[in-house]
Amino acid sequence: MRTTNTRNMLHLHRHETVGRWQPALRVAFVLCCLLQLQLPTALAQFNQGKNLNYLDFQQKNYYFGITLGYNASDYRIYHSKDFIRNDSFSSAQSVTGPGFNLGIVSNLKVGEYFDIRFLPTLSFTEHTIRYSPAGQNGLIVSRPIESVLVELPFHVRYKSAPYHDFRLFVIGGVKYSFDVASDSRTRQSAGLVKIAPTDFQVEYGAGIQFFFPYFIFSPEFKVSQGLNNVLIFNDRLQQSTVLEKVLSRTFTISLHFEG
Repeated sequence: MRTTNTRNMLHLHRHETVGRWQPALRVAFVLCCLLQLQLPTALAQFNQGKNLNYLDFQQKNYYFGITLGYNASDYRIYHSKDFIRNDSFSSAQSVTGPGFNLGIVSNLKVGEYFDIRFLPTLSFTEHTIRYSPAGQNGLIVSRPIESVLVELPFHVRYKSAPYHDFRLFVIGGVKYSFDVASDSRTRQSAGLVKIAPTDFQVEYGAGIQFFFPYFIFSPEFKVSQGLNNVLIFNDRLQQSTVLEKVLSRTFTISLHFEG
């Protein structure tokens, strides 16, 4: 029997964790640089105008819009007891994959500082579960999972007091998603690890509202953490038996255009 490395078993490699989120971190860094360059100019324009744009939107009890986004998704994998005893795989890792979102925004104002938001979204995501061999001569086995998700997020948003024509906000809520492209029920996936098509997640994030004469521009980032185990267990497949639980997680950068 092979020697089990405790660090591999618990999947605590720091550089692997950081590497998963590199695409999302790069996009976030570019957006931060662009905001840093454009924010002084935008603030100067806002300060010059006596007619503050946000006052026009304050009179609306509800409004709609569209959202565009970039996402980076992976799984949080928990190894089972069979993983310690198996001689085929030294590790099972999740590889972060890129994707994008397209959705509709509906916003209901509740008082001065709170909103209730419903954002039905079509999300394209990519995941990969990678199994590393126990020996040096073995082949790495990858299970790619491409999903087209219909997502139904409900959020509560808390906004700061407005400063000229922008204000900060934080969001929190839950999301139900269904994978319309799932292969979990097809015969072609009989020898593959299967992932459930439905998922339930908790979401939290933050962003900034910029009020323009005809619309509100709101860049936002959020983190989604899956609550239920999406692994469909198959006791006849070793790639499935070495896994105990698989939870989804996603980092999303969104651009909302509302009004």
